[in-house]
Amino acid sequence: MAKHRIFETEEYQKDLKQDFEGRREKIQQKLENSVYPQLREQPYFGKNIKKLVNYKPETWRYRIGDYRFFYQIKGHDRIVIMIAADNRGSSY
Repeated sequence: MAKHRIFETEEYQKDLKQDFEGRREKIQQKLENSVYPQLREQPYFGKNIKKLVNYKPETWRYRIGDYRFFYQIKGHDRIVIMIAADNRGSSY
């Protein structure tokens, strides 16, 4: 089965430049080594994946500690679009 491709929006790339309370480097390593490989294989289900209720277009989030990484899936094209990253307290 073909893998999903991952694209990052400009807004998401801007969100990744935040400090993440001093954990920026650690979070970026987690994204590259764990999150992105998982999303390429199975973006719909996983331990830290949750589909958001009442969001149009359909949106999912991946949780890393106190941070949430939001994405949308273009199923026919097999594309995961990373759209935002934020602290849990200010992200919903």
